[in-house]
Amino acid sequence: MDYKKSGVDIEAGYKSVELMKEHVKKTMRPEVLGGLGGFSGAFSLAKIKDMENPTLVSGTDGCGTKVKLAFLMDKHDTIGIDAVAMCVNDIACAGGEPLFFLDYIACGKNYPEKIATIVKGVAEGCLQSGCALIGGETAEHPGLMPEDEYDLAGFAVGVVDEKDIITGKDLADGDILIGMASSGVHSNGFSLVRKVFEMTKESLDTYYDELGTTLGEALIAPTRIYVKALKAIKDAGVTVKACSHITGGGFYENIPRMLPEGMHAVVRKDSYEVPAIFKLLQKTGNIAEEMMYNTYNMGLGMIVAVSPDKAEAAMEAIKSAGDVPYVVGEIKAGEKGVTLC
Repeated sequence: MDYKKSGVDIEAGYKSVELMKEHVKKTMRPEVLGGLGGFSGAFSLAKIKDMENPTLVSGTDGCGTKVKLAFLMDKHDTIGIDAVAMCVNDIACAGGEPLFFLDYIACGKNYPEKIATIVKGVAEGCLQSGCALIGGETAEHPGLMPEDEYDLAGFAVGVVDEKDIITGKDLADGDILIGMASSGVHSNGFSLVRKVFEMTKESLDTYYDELGTTLGEALIAPTRIYVKALKAIKDAGVTVKACSHITGGGFYENIPRMLPEGMHAVVRKDSYEVPAIFKLLQKTGNIAEEMMYNTYNMGLGMIVAVSPDKAEAAMEAIKSAGDVPYVVGEIKAGEKGVTLC
């Protein structure tokens, strides 16, 4: 008896690392010390010494049951972007700059080419957010997971000067809410998605005119990363007073998280066009509108609050980063919470 016969292939692990190196190298920043393969990742903090009070911010998350879609479609090159996005968007939401990322892949069996493809997506997410992929782990779990399945999660660390942390404490009556377009369902609510739509190759390969693509391609579209957009706003001299990453829990859970006591958010549902995938999901599943807004991003992946006199500048900055902004509402004095009208 040996380790391979028990279900763990050490040689496959070595091959996975070799195959993923080319993708990992693309994400390197000058602050990264050492190379891939050490027991830990090292990142120099020398460049943050110029901050008055440098503060580390972190985020950890996974892709949820969206990975089931990757299995069914046998498409593994973008799910890594989702894992990165879920972490770095949270860091950017606090005003931070993502510095580095580590991934964790648990699989039933290590297929080196598949693992390298997953990591290719992770590296792409890191490139989009400007952070370095400095380490990770691929763990074989024979007997615990089916051989052709895996789970993917990650952890990111960023930095922000304490004075620049976005807290919502300076929100005022009349501040403007700007939403940034999402790329689709992102990485939340897929347990409900999988109940609404038949999860078969035939179903996922079905083309819908209203989507302009197949159902599977619309659903697996990777989560939008908003790091560059938020940096562009800051570089334009606009202060983001509050920020909300619209993930699980949709509007009703996430928007109040950016509000201090005494401030109320009003979002106008007709201020932008809800993407077709959400309309199809709601119609097919006969899902109540309130539940849709309580589960999904409904086309807005990030919402920021700025002063009225800075709204136009913020909109232009977001556009310059390649994102699509909408003025979606405003802040009112009142009980902490959100109203959709």
